[in-house]
Amino acid sequence: MSRIYALEYLTVPGLTPRELVTVAADAGYDAASFRLIHMGVAGEPDCDPCAAQMIRETKAELQARGLKAYDVELARILRETPAADYERAFAAAAELGCTQAISSAWTDVRNDLPFIVERFGEICALGSQYGLTVNLEYPAFSRLCCIEDAQEVLTLTRAPNQGLLIDTLYHYFTGGKLADLARVPKKWVNFLHVNDTHHMAFSKAEMIHIARDARLYPGEGVIPFAMIAATFPEADIAIELPNAERMAVLGPTEHARRALMAAKRFFDDGEAATVSAA
Repeated sequence: MSRIYALEYLTVPGLTPRELVTVAADAGYDAASFRLIHMGVAGEPDCDPCAAQMIRETKAELQARGLKAYDVELARILRETPAADYERAFAAAAELGCTQAISSAWTDVRNDLPFIVERFGEICALGSQYGLTVNLEYPAFSRLCCIEDAQEVLTLTRAPNQGLLIDTLYHYFTGGKLADLARVPKKWVNFLHVNDTHHMAFSKAEMIHIARDARLYPGEGVIPFAMIAATFPEADIAIELPNAERMAVLGPTEHARRALMAAKRFFDDGEAATVSAA
């Protein structure tokens, strides 16, 4: 089965949804992923990504360039944000053709598992109305800071359209092992976020810096991608690889292209075994 390769917003931050589709197509991707929910961080495009005109333009660019729409982010689990706040973005994502959504938990206490399960279930229920599978991610500096935390939420939620999003950087930063990945029910893993790092980060500040500005192309660092590819032979690949220096030097299209080519060395059919044996 041929994998889908999708370009995530954070690899080329600051682009509008339509511009991201153009870059993804020019760089050789099969699909584009969209940040339709503003995070309120510096550098986000000064536009309403869900505006009707923007969605029309983005949909037209997808059709013209022969690309799929893949996922929408980020439906954060926050005490002050009801699941209903994400309906507009989910509706826009469905209109574009997205089938996946990303969620993660950002509450600030350690004893709120029942709330996280309840809110994640509500987000999944909302996603089901729009044909979206909601994939729970565990960023190393978030409330769910390891794979076991995320799996516990999924085990308790039991939503029919839930999934687990494994980001290779975050899994490494949380001390996750390959054995942990092998134990994950394969039905939960729809796609992977793929990127590399030179070294372990031990402070929250360093984790955030690398995650937001200094991720590496697969194979440049210490993450064992050949074995990860063998563990998930059918998962799609979403490239989330922000690197401020390379974006400045190479520009968005060339940076995105190099990230894709690096990932394909490991994840294209047959390549994992070749790399592993080399």
